[in-house]
Amino acid sequence: MKKSLAIAAAVAATFASASYAQSSVTLYGIVDAGFTYTTNVNDGAKYALGSGNLQQSRWGLRGAEDLGGGLKTIFTLESGFNIANGRMGNSVNNGMFNRQAFVGLTQDQYGTLTLGRQYDSVVDYLGPLMAVGTWGGTYMAHVGDNDNGNATFSLSNAIKYTSPNFMGFQFGGAYAFSNQSGFANNRAYSAGANYANGGLRVAAAYLQANNAGALNNPNGAINGDQFGVGAQRTRVWGGGVSYTYGPAVGGVVFTQSRLNGDNVSIRYNNIEANVHYNLTPALGIGAMYAYTNANGSVLSNTGGGQTAHWNQFGLQADYSLSKRTDVYLEGVGVWGAGQAAVGITQVGFQGSDNYSSSKNQGIVTTGIRHRF
Repeated sequence: MKKSLAIAAAVAATFASASYAQSSVTLYGIVDAGFTYTTNVNDGAKYALGSGNLQQSRWGLRGAEDLGGGLKTIFTLESGFNIANGRMGNSVNNGMFNRQAFVGLTQDQYGTLTLGRQYDSVVDYLGPLMAVGTWGGTYMAHVGDNDNGNATFSLSNAIKYTSPNFMGFQFGGAYAFSNQSGFANNRAYSAGANYANGGLRVAAAYLQANNAGALNNPNGAINGDQFGVGAQRTRVWGGGVSYTYGPAVGGVVFTQSRLNGDNVSIRYNNIEANVHYNLTPALGIGAMYAYTNANGSVLSNTGGGQTAHWNQFGLQADYSLSKRTDVYLEGVGVWGAGQAAVGITQVGFQGSDNYSSSKNQGIVTTGIRHRF
């Protein structure tokens, strides 16, 4: 009897170990803090200890369970926070998991299907070609992050599909429900694709949001009006190319953002060139230039106007102290003309105490970033 019980216990332990081995949950995150000097803030200079100068500080849980036959359940829960004061770090949505919160299924042959709060296709496909989406960080987003390259907002109520990799080609798309009758009151959808072969990468993406941040539907696809102008339809599209050669990678990206509604009609064109070079395995340097022009019947912080344009330059040096910890020094300058007002802070156009009090603004930031 004792022998039978021992065998049963051993078998049970074996199955428990096998079941445990098929599932995994990973805690991950980024902690980024530094000192920042900003010009032309309320007609003066601002000195501040800040959070997320290169990447928003965040923590998250990522999990997977092997269901057999190559099929897996996956989930991600990710929260942004401000390391300087410990508060939630996303001004558009201050929920617990304000960056991402989704669950779904993935299979190598058929792709990945997920449901929840997720990034759109501009972030997924064009972001990796921009300085802001790779090495450059927050302050190198295009003026006002008008194309969402910095993932200022995520899509709530979203169902998202990402295809398998077909010999370097991959595509995907997302639809974010308004969760109201009539569908269109604060919904969004996007699609994108990329092709990679050797050092070459080519990508394109499209995003449309209808009545984003609607006050009568704050629980729709986008939580908050990012642009602060009450656009009833927002469209973003673009394409780009990058090439990696040894320790160097360079890219060119074009995006266009259109905001339309009863009292607003604005078109932003952005073109960016960027290059990054690893001088040593530990030391990397990067540079970017972006030109943005805007045309329309309403321009934020100008009280009207028809045309504006901005020239934006950025330089960065980054030194790795280990595989997970690095220190950085970065400078970004923006020069506006026409009806342009300038804001380095990349969340919306209005309501920020960092918005430039003139048509020019510069930032110098240095800090430390740790990944876990």
